[in-house]
Amino acid sequence: MRIADLRAVPISFPVPAERSVTLGIGRSVKRDAVLVRVETDDGHVGWGEAHHGRCPGAIAKLVDTTLRELTLGYDARDVVGVWAHVYRMQLASHGMGAAAALALSGLDMALWDLRCQDADASLFRLLGGSAKPIRAYAGGIALGWQEPSLLAEEALRYVAAGYRALKLRVGDTPARDIARVEAVRCAVGDGIEILVDANTRYSLADVRKVMPAFDEAAVGWLEEPFSPLDRHAYSVAATLGSVPLAAGENHHTRYEFATLLDDGDVQVLQPDLSKCGGVTEAMRVAAMASARKLDVHPHTSATAINMATTLHFLCSIDNPGYFEGDVTTLNPFRDEMTDRPPYQLDGNGCVTAPEGIGIGLKIDQAFLDAHPLIDGPCYV
Repeated sequence: MRIADLRAVPISFPVPAERSVTLGIGRSVKRDAVLVRVETDDGHVGWGEAHHGRCPGAIAKLVDTTLRELTLGYDARDVVGVWAHVYRMQLASHGMGAAAALALSGLDMALWDLRCQDADASLFRLLGGSAKPIRAYAGGIALGWQEPSLLAEEALRYVAAGYRALKLRVGDTPARDIARVEAVRCAVGDGIEILVDANTRYSLADVRKVMPAFDEAAVGWLEEPFSPLDRHAYSVAATLGSVPLAAGENHHTRYEFATLLDDGDVQVLQPDLSKCGGVTEAMRVAAMASARKLDVHPHTSATAINMATTLHFLCSIDNPGYFEGDVTTLNPFRDEMTDRPPYQLDGNGCVTAPEGIGIGLKIDQAFLDAHPLIDGPCYV
């Protein structure tokens, strides 16, 4: 079962102006994804998702050239061996850093898909887990910078749908962020957990202003107030209130998470399986977090592949936190790309992993053909 071909499939769809949302990372104009397709010499095909990194064409090119040349002929079942080979040759020396980690993540997912096919097993079973309910929060690309009253109305809709936790987008101005959080808390009451995500838009002065109000509103975490590179700011911010800091979406490999854990300022770890190094590396990160008595709350990426893989991962570790439910109003990558939805919300605010071989989903090739790459930024 050797790797006979490795190809990237970059896909896009435009976001209509009336469906566009504004967050700390900009205004959405399109959605991108980079799927990774691995074919073996015995005819099996595995699929993974590499995060697009706001430059899907570049990530796809890296997969089609460097990663392809590094991995052709390797045993597709030797996931750890392939991971280590790519790491040595592309990440550890003279590589492309974050871009290589994103590309490797998609490759790793696809290899786990092939291993599941070879074993005729679900991913969570191959990883040593079992089917179980996972707590979910309403997040994804939504709950953005609306007026407080409109945001409260939206929050109530998700509570009515069954969510027991919500993640609001902050990173606007401290005053407007505080007004939104207070409006939502007033609307949903004390029984719903409120989380907030600043998308790296805060300064330390901003955190000093918002933290008392976030403490008062019993906010569950403040996600990525700063760039992942700004360790000093995280160290200071951790002393400014009782709301835990969250990060990890933009950390790559267990080595960056080791630094995050050693610093001790971030208490909520959020690896993205399409960014951190795939399933293989996410399992290592989860084990490191478990040793510190910390739960893992993964960030989810664009498509049903990442979402379902993330759920299988959460079912396979001893420290699962929240699953990030995508409440984007328009996301055909979630709703139309596969033969069924990647998850279903139950009445208790939980989701379960799809049953079946691998992640339990089948890719619609016609859908991929109908959504070719659109050049340009996805947020402006």
